Amino acid sequence: MQIDIVSDTVCPWCFIGKRKLERALVQRPDISFDVRWRAFRLDPTVPREGVDRKAYMRAKFGDNPRSAAMGDALRTAGASENIAFDFDRIEKRPDTIDSHRLIRWSASTRKQNDIVERLFAAYFEQGRDIGDPNVLKEIAAEAGMDADLVGDLLAGDDDRQTIEHEDVLAHRMGISGVPTFIFENKYMISGAQDSNKILRVIDKVVEEAAPAPS
Repeated sequence: MQIDIVSDTVCPWCFIGKRKLERALVQRPDISFDVRWRAFRLDPTVPREGVDRKAYMRAKFGDNPRSAAMGDALRTAGASENIAFDFDRIEKRPDTIDSHRLIRWSASTRKQNDIVERLFAAYFEQGRDIGDPNVLKEIAAEAGMDADLVGDLLAGDDDRQTIEHEDVLAHRMGISGVPTFIFENKYMISGAQDSNKILRVIDKVVEEAAPAPS
């Protein structure tokens, strides 16, 4: 079963949604899943060098009890999925095109899910700058990819337009928030949904694909 996940690498709910999806998939061991990660840019105006995250978040959400409560809610939701969000360690809000390029390249080595996991952990738990080519090379090496090749690709513009096109396509499809999960190009659900809801969609897809009784 093909599952396309539209996601951005700086979206904390996408990290949570990934873990919830994984909990659902292990409950259907007889189904072969083909999970594919698709690019979405929450803010394409962020410059290539990134911006100071604290100033960025203050400008976007304000500095008030509501924004603090949002952070607390994320930490609680993350903890339930064994994610240790450490927002205070994050210094920069990066442009995410290069991280999406790395995700795209990792598909050819069948390491896409691993790379996505490492990118989320690097940014949200370790405070690493996933817009920095050197950090991306390190993550590629940690996953067993050819870091030198990744570095050479990052130095150029390979697949940059492809990522931009994928982002535009997602918006044209009506996707305005992430994560969004698309099952067999037929059913779409948005948000970090409970694994039980994901299972219901998976089971519906399987039921519809089953041959009708003679």
